[in-house]
Amino acid sequence: MAADLVEAFVSIGLSEQKAKETLKNEQLAKFLKDIIQEAEKCGDGEVHNKEVGKLLYQLATKIKSQIRSHWRLITRYIAQKKINSELQLTAALDYLLHNPLEPVDVAAFEQACGVGVVVTPEEIENAVEAVVKKYKGELLEKRYKFGVGTILGEAKAKLKWADGKAIKNEVDMQILDLLGPKTEADLEKPAKQKAAKPAKKTEDAGDQAEKSAAADSLIAADGHVKSFMEVMGDAVKFHKPGENYKTDGYIITPNTMRLLEEHVKAIGGKVHTRFPPEPNGILHIGHAKAINFNFGYARSNGGNCYLRYDDTNPEKEEERFFLGIRDMVEWLGYKPFKVTHASDNFDKLYECAVELIKRGHAYVCHQRPEELKGFNPPDSPYRDRPIEESLRLFEDMRKGKIAEGDAILRMKTTLEEGKKDPVAYRIKFTPHHRTGDKWCIYPTYDFTHCLCDSIENITHSLCTKEFQSRRSSYYWLCNVLDMYCPVQWEYGRLNLNYTVVSKRKIGKLITEGFVRDWDDPRLFTLTALRRRGFPPEAINYFTAKVGVTMAQTVIDPVMLESCVREVLNITAPRAMAVLEPLKVVIQNFPTDHPGELTVPNFPADESKGSHKVPISSTVYIERSDFREEADKNYKRLAPNQPVGLRHTGFIITVDKVVKDSNGQVTELVVKAANASEAPKPKAFIHWVSEPLHCEVRLYERLFFHKSPEDPAEVPGGFLTDVNKDSLTVLPNAMVDTSVMKAKVFDKFQFERNGFFSVDPDSTPDKLVFNRTVTLKEDPGKN
Repeated sequence: MAADLVEAFVSIGLSEQKAKETLKNEQLAKFLKDIIQEAEKCGDGEVHNKEVGKLLYQLATKIKSQIRSHWRLITRYIAQKKINSELQLTAALDYLLHNPLEPVDVAAFEQACGVGVVVTPEEIENAVEAVVKKYKGELLEKRYKFGVGTILGEAKAKLKWADGKAIKNEVDMQILDLLGPKTEADLEKPAKQKAAKPAKKTEDAGDQAEKSAAADSLIAADGHVKSFMEVMGDAVKFHKPGENYKTDGYIITPNTMRLLEEHVKAIGGKVHTRFPPEPNGILHIGHAKAINFNFGYARSNGGNCYLRYDDTNPEKEEERFFLGIRDMVEWLGYKPFKVTHASDNFDKLYECAVELIKRGHAYVCHQRPEELKGFNPPDSPYRDRPIEESLRLFEDMRKGKIAEGDAILRMKTTLEEGKKDPVAYRIKFTPHHRTGDKWCIYPTYDFTHCLCDSIENITHSLCTKEFQSRRSSYYWLCNVLDMYCPVQWEYGRLNLNYTVVSKRKIGKLITEGFVRDWDDPRLFTLTALRRRGFPPEAINYFTAKVGVTMAQTVIDPVMLESCVREVLNITAPRAMAVLEPLKVVIQNFPTDHPGELTVPNFPADESKGSHKVPISSTVYIERSDFREEADKNYKRLAPNQPVGLRHTGFIITVDKVVKDSNGQVTELVVKAANASEAPKPKAFIHWVSEPLHCEVRLYERLFFHKSPEDPAEVPGGFLTDVNKDSLTVLPNAMVDTSVMKAKVFDKFQFERNGFFSVDPDSTPDKLVFNRTVTLKEDPGKN
């Protein structure tokens, strides 16, 4: 059998290797076999040649599922040589995709794909002559180095159904007639011009690193961070509004084209997407990708995006989650077109359920949840229950006459994963956040989601890949109810190493005291990232760099932190802070010093302004910036090793070390020299004078292992993997007075220490700062 198929495929012009490769795809092989047999029936005996065979093979591989019922029609036209070019075949498929229903308007079909159109040699000659005349001057100047593709393209545009080879031959002949044979100069290859070398410029390692980062950055020189869709660009190629039927797998019914026309009219031809979170927890980093994709795609196409709460489970929904979700969407920079709720449609959804029963596509079932679990459970004994009986029982469910768990409404369909008859409605005697006690039956995701998308005229239903198994029921439900059917597109989820995002597991971390709440900066909820100081632009930038793929993506937090640094480097003004202070007294501080310095907010760009910092004879430096004994690798302050104080123009040298009774260094007495009059020191260190006292919180990873939820990696469970030293609190830190009026979530770069953000725990008497990220990636991190 296999040998016969290989022989049949080779007979239409496929190579033996291509024929064997085709055989590996059982569905394609069977379909191509049927096409060949059909062509043999209706052809003129010349089916087994390369030109016809090529078109038959292209038909088998290119035809979309929604117009596959027309394959015999197209096969007949190919076999009878009415369609004899790839261009005509493409036009035929496109026509049928726009006009998929039976019967086909034969006259319109033939006109659309050029059946019977004969382009004479004279027409080809005249068309090419007109184009050559247009470019005659350039041809004479550049001769054979002129791009002939330009002439070919324009000639083909004039003669849509002309044979491409005939046009190419005519172009070659007319150019030869105009220019004559190629000369030696025509045959010479153009000399390669070497790019001029840029002038050498001395720059330090910091400049080089900054320029290297900028080269790869998606942040413009003016600070603009490219949006999700600016980065994705042509990588996201979806159907246009109203052209749902062009999507692979989309199901076309006799009502499809009418419903699409009504849909396009209702939306004004604009893209409409939706972000549909469940209001039962706080959004996390994975949701940031969904927000950017849904809102970003709509925005980039001049469309609208709904924020729709999927509030069909009243047991787990809380007001703070509704408010928190919207807050995070807007924090990321998006304004919903409308804020809606699945519960807005409860009445309509109930009507749809009743109609589904009436059409014989749903039934009331009394099986318990445990009976429905597992693979391939047996069919429900209630599947063939009379329609009137199911209608009566469903009404009893609605009126509260049946206990929880004693009845469910199931749909007569099968999901891709093989799950049969998914649940549409279940009984819950729980008041709803918005509808109160009106309902005691609530629809499931499988029933609600597609119908709400339909009601809201969503053009692109973008969801993560785990919902791919729901796509068949999505299309099925809209179509059996004769409602507009959107297109569902799936993409891979975004996950991070060294974290958990499960609402249940985060709840466990909170109740066990490992973290304070949902916004603890060690978590990767969006509220936690905001509190830690991650700017929304950096999160959007990160999701853009990750991109949209079908594969599930697991990213190391290092990439996210890198994006944060890139954004903060050009947006967070500099300040000086000392996390663990050591007092330094400058015994020869100049008496005529004005007592303050002007320091640029961004040293690399002084046009962004400056701020004042006080300075006196007493300053504070980092305790780690002084050692009593220095080795050859230590470059900061030591008894015989001076350092510079940043921005001051002073070089200080230790004169005296003061210690307490325990031998702890409590104070340094130093002498200052003018930087212009002293040897250049090995290092310049930061300092503060007359500072503000503050609290600083330093964060490390919450988990030790990349996959704390993986039993193979962490056999004892994720709670055993918690890093109990992931938070360090420094209660006696100091910061310069330039930050005095800082507000919650204001961000700064503390020179040499990292990027920091003002925490909501701050009071008028004492600021609290969270370290957002260090200045560079920790080399110890994987």
